Amino acid sequence: MKSRLPGGFFQRKVLEVAPELLGKILVRQFDGGLQNRYVINEVEAYSGDGDRACHASKGKTPRTEVMFREGGLVYVYLVYGIHWLLNIVTGKEGDASAVLIRGLEGIDGPGRVGKALQLDKSFYGENLLTSNRIWIENSEQQVEFTTSPRIGINYAGEPWVSKNWRYLLISQE
Repeated sequence: MKSRLPGGFFQRKVLEVAPELLGKILVRQFDGGLQNRYVINEVEAYSGDGDRACHASKGKTPRTEVMFREGGLVYVYLVYGIHWLLNIVTGKEGDASAVLIRGLEGIDGPGRVGKALQLDKSFYGENLLTSNRIWIENSEQQVEFTTSPRIGINYAGEPWVSKNWRYLLISQE
């Protein structure tokens, strides 16, 4: 049986956590008992340390409040009025960093991820360490990945648009 990732995994710097999420197993327990397991294959890091692309860059708001809590919580938000995007809060309390889950094996794009996982506002602040609906498990597989600039953040300007904080799984053994 795979083990759920412990709090210490998430309570580190976002640039450590993000690439290490690749290859891990995201588990979603749906109403009715169906349980699906997905390999995380694409993520983006957003740092509370001055990153102008990070939602928390303008400070704590009702939308971003969860990002200022201790790592291991879910930060979901609605885009275009239809897509709930899944983010994992990282770092110590006050760090305000998160990792956007951009892709799962067989599911490309953060909007499609949210749809497949049937996310909604009720997931905001969900604790991955104790949730019966969503959690992340360790994987024994060795992974290789590549990096590139993040997508859709031109508003942040340089140097943020050029940072290679998008991580993509390229192979598993």
